[in-house]
Amino acid sequence: MLVAAAVCPCPPLLVPEVASGAAPELDAARAACATALGVLATALPDRLVIVGPAGASGDGAHLEATAPRTEEPVSYPEGTPGSFRGFGVDVDVRLGCGEPDTRAPGAELPSSLAVAAWLLDCTEWADVPVEGIGVRQDLTAERCVRAGREAAARSERVALLVMGDASACRTLKAPGYLDERAAGFDAEVARALGAADTAALKALDAGLARELKVSGRAPWQLLAGAAEGTDLSGSLLYDDAPYGVGYLVATWS
Repeated sequence: MLVAAAVCPCPPLLVPEVASGAAPELDAARAACATALGVLATALPDRLVIVGPAGASGDGAHLEATAPRTEEPVSYPEGTPGSFRGFGVDVDVRLGCGEPDTRAPGAELPSSLAVAAWLLDCTEWADVPVEGIGVRQDLTAERCVRAGREAAARSERVALLVMGDASACRTLKAPGYLDERAAGFDAEVARALGAADTAALKALDAGLARELKVSGRAPWQLLAGAAEGTDLSGSLLYDDAPYGVGYLVATWS
């Protein structure tokens, strides 16, 4: 059963070594993420499930080289390594405290889950079992919701760390250029996350999300499925669009 959730953005720029001289620009986002992880710890879960985008739709936007080509969610066991070497820095992470699975040589975390692993390292996350789930950005809402139900049923007290960005079209200099629809889409997502409105998250338009280069749509809909039948309340901790990309931090508890 889901007992708590934290929603965080997943840009590698959250890692100061990646951001380099621009690192202070995301200090507020990092602080909000740390607060959100504290809420998860307070819930005393017996399992933490990290969810994040791990692939892209057919247009190839933000395609993860390490993400298997599959329509199903991909599991990443505790101990799976990750790295930010592809961004030019010698920073390595590992999911949880376990050892890498020698039966799956070469498996590596997608960048969204690597950012999550880095956040956990920074906050000295409690020693509870951790696993990751990668969801492709073209996964249907129905499959996302079902995956959320499955994740929530994995233990008596499950916490979710849900990684994903809102639109990348908020300004002229944004990765997706300016799209007038982006601000409204992001505002509705922020409202839904702050209110723990599962119905609104399930109803997000996957096509519009793809056009606005939203990486968080599928992870948020997985969260909505996991929260079914619970009485969690939401709180929005951070809502901003540095670099023209919507970054949101929220907690459900």
